[in-house]
Amino acid sequence: MAFPESFLQELTERNEITEVVSSYVKLTKKSGSNLFGLCPFHSEKTPSFSVASDKQIYHCFGCGKGGTVINFIMEIENLSYPDAVRFLARRVGMAVPEDEKDGNHSRREKMLQINRDAARFFYEQLSALNGEIARQYIKKREIAPAMVTRFGLGFAPDSWDSLAEAMLKKGYTKQELLDAGLARASKKGGGIYDTFRNRLMFPVIDIRGSVVGFSGRMLGDGEPKYMNSPETVVFNKSHNLFAMNLAKKSKMGYIILSEGNIDVVALHQAGFDCAVASLGTSLTPEQARLISRYVKEVVIAYDGDTAGQKASQRAISILQKLDIKVRVLRLSGAKDPDEYIKKFGAAAFENLLARSENHIEYRFSDIASKYGLNTEESRVAFLKEVTGLVAGLPNAVEREVYSRKAADMAKVSADAVLSEVERVRKKLLGQAKRKQESENSSPLRSRQPRARNMHYENIKSATAEKGILRLLYYEPTLFSDAVELAEEDFSVPLFGKMYREFKELTKYGSQPSLAPLAESFTNDEISILTEVLNGPLELSQSEKALNDYINIIKTEKLARQQISSAEENKLLDISNKLRESKSYRG
Repeated sequence: MAFPESFLQELTERNEITEVVSSYVKLTKKSGSNLFGLCPFHSEKTPSFSVASDKQIYHCFGCGKGGTVINFIMEIENLSYPDAVRFLARRVGMAVPEDEKDGNHSRREKMLQINRDAARFFYEQLSALNGEIARQYIKKREIAPAMVTRFGLGFAPDSWDSLAEAMLKKGYTKQELLDAGLARASKKGGGIYDTFRNRLMFPVIDIRGSVVGFSGRMLGDGEPKYMNSPETVVFNKSHNLFAMNLAKKSKMGYIILSEGNIDVVALHQAGFDCAVASLGTSLTPEQARLISRYVKEVVIAYDGDTAGQKASQRAISILQKLDIKVRVLRLSGAKDPDEYIKKFGAAAFENLLARSENHIEYRFSDIASKYGLNTEESRVAFLKEVTGLVAGLPNAVEREVYSRKAADMAKVSADAVLSEVERVRKKLLGQAKRKQESENSSPLRSRQPRARNMHYENIKSATAEKGILRLLYYEPTLFSDAVELAEEDFSVPLFGKMYREFKELTKYGSQPSLAPLAESFTNDEISILTEVLNGPLELSQSEKALNDYINIIKTEKLARQQISSAEENKLLDISNKLRESKSYRG
């Protein structure tokens, strides 16, 4: 919906961007009037995420994302534009105009409501007569009643449409059930049937305490054994972690990352309330960034099989990019944390945690196991792989420590390994430097937008168009009705649309703002506009710059029209000659 401009202005003023961003990102490094920190939207070790308090915008020079405080909340909380506005309004105690008027709920809020009611239904079914099979499974897995309540475990009955019928009686529509992924459309007759049937149900609750989806474990025969809700407006499994809503409150100072929901329940029951699990996938960068908002240490407790080891390696590579300390558990005598705790007890698991390897030692052991280290050839192969690993470590002390450890394992001199590590590191740094220099030395490439789906066909005109947008944003009084420039004059359609929107905002004397544009443009488009507004601007010569920009845009448009007309005439000429040729042969 369209929020009043005055409301959006007050909303962004009261939600000062540095205050909001600081609750997610540590902003410490200053550069001029800007604050810098590590970008929450991509992995980096050098801060390139900038927040400009004077402009009330953010921009990452690494991944290109940017915008206002509204865009930031949309990205970081995975919310739609209206829901990000409501989120910020709640933060400062403002009433949202549409809510005052008619109390309507957004599609997202409706979906959260139906998920909450579905979770209650599943929970109630666990105590019902037909829930005996689920209660027996819970007893078999030694899950205490307190954990059933803590996690809101439930039961999806072994029937076609018991949930659907219950939700329809509550007033929800078939389409709402389909949109929430709680039901599926029947191929015959236009009916619907339950997505989850005969399963132990685990509600997936986000960090704000909302039920966003479900994970169900099959209780009888059938596949798949585990099933998650499909992607919906509120649920994206790559952005959520099971039990993160509970683990974020833990005082343990680290997160235990496990593979399964049952493992998480078992760990919490044993007193390790910092356990979470990814939802049927390997750890994703988005999940890792979610973890990094709460802790800077992760213990990986995946299954000990080959698949678990591979998943551990993938998780390590993602987590270390976020400067998170990573340790890895080796589960000896049990296939997963749940089995280990049942066999050996919580105290034994705590000792195991204390003895867990850091990720370098873990990878060293894996590489050593792969090569055996029994022959000269195997030791050379081992050293070749580990020197590449050690060379990538940013800390010189770490490089020396692990170089000596590798030398010890391969039974060679430490000096030889240290020398090889530094040689490989120098090579890696050189490659990175040459790549950067190559990118910087290409003016055409550097002047193209970062967005992959956007390309400037006419860089000269696009550069002038960016200048126009900056002038219109920072000195709107220059633009009177006498300025002869229209949306169709722009070579970049997105810039033309932005020009039109800015002009509309200034028509009644308003100062252009990015906040009202967040509804009309995608976050990627707002990021492009933020990058444009962060470009160079010399307001002392603004009138001359305006005229120069307009002349360039008009001249380039005329040139494009002439080229287009010439190409059209050429094609027409070819077509006429082909017709004449056919007529002659006939």
